[in-house]
Amino acid sequence: MFGQAPASTTLTVDLQNLVEYQEDISDPSKFATNPAVTPAVTYKNFGVATLIGDIVAVNGQPAKGTYVGRSRSIVASPAPAPGGAIADVTRTALREHVFEFLQSDGTPVGTLMSVGFSGGPPPPSTPTAERGNWAIVGGTGAFLGARGQISGTGGTGRAASMAEDPSQRRTNGGTAFRFIVHVIPMAAPQVAITAGGPAIVHSSDFSLVTASKPAAAGEILSLFATGLGPTNPYIEPGQPFPSSPLAVANSPIAISMNGETAQILAAVGYPGSTDGWQVNFRVPPDAGKGTLNLQLSAAWIAGAPVSIPVQ
Repeated sequence: MFGQAPASTTLTVDLQNLVEYQEDISDPSKFATNPAVTPAVTYKNFGVATLIGDIVAVNGQPAKGTYVGRSRSIVASPAPAPGGAIADVTRTALREHVFEFLQSDGTPVGTLMSVGFSGGPPPPSTPTAERGNWAIVGGTGAFLGARGQISGTGGTGRAASMAEDPSQRRTNGGTAFRFIVHVIPMAAPQVAITAGGPAIVHSSDFSLVTASKPAAAGEILSLFATGLGPTNPYIEPGQPFPSSPLAVANSPIAISMNGETAQILAAVGYPGSTDGWQVNFRVPPDAGKGTLNLQLSAAWIAGAPVSIPVQ
């Protein structure tokens, strides 16, 4: 048992055009046939709905992808109105979630799956502004083997009949929604450490960045790391990275130095290794001088920070 939740990365996932297609008709020939906006259905309980929305940002950075949810109403509480379910907890529905993430250019990143209760208070150790109680039960791609929990920050999708044609979802419009994803990855990106410090070198001569030979603002450096996830082209698990073509990191890779974003020039698998990566980046010109904190992230999952000297 954990007194506090284990270390996790928080992903703020923003959706647009979220529509809740309610199962309100029994004739399959009428499913998804009406191109117009359809009215919502009111039911007391046990309603089933399919939710579809567009992922548009992760942690404030542009992204793409699709969210799909499946919900069955339970309207549970200790003091339910007629039609509600008597229960010790207050929850509105049982829901499954699937998030398939893409980079902003359409490159696939990975998928997260979760299941749990909608509505009601957040689970223990979750910020009180969040709601819902959904457990991450797995993932694929950059999120392979992930666990954790998910909650929302309010709002619902536009309710529609399942007769409405989902090909018109963006035209007909839906609502915005924000999920807070506390993900515990199976592996996180880590900068390699040598006897002389972090494995970060001057790209000009591949000498280690040290106090006696610090980096400079605007300089191009190379760091060596593990845990950056899948590649493009795809490499079979356990197989070494090739030298031609180089295996490029499939996930969005980011480096921050004292909170300033560095320009990523390349992030490739080191030929002959199975989880060794070389990331070339430019020191932000306004990151400051002295001993600076550097943090590497992949698929929006941050690794442990390291420090390097900058003059």
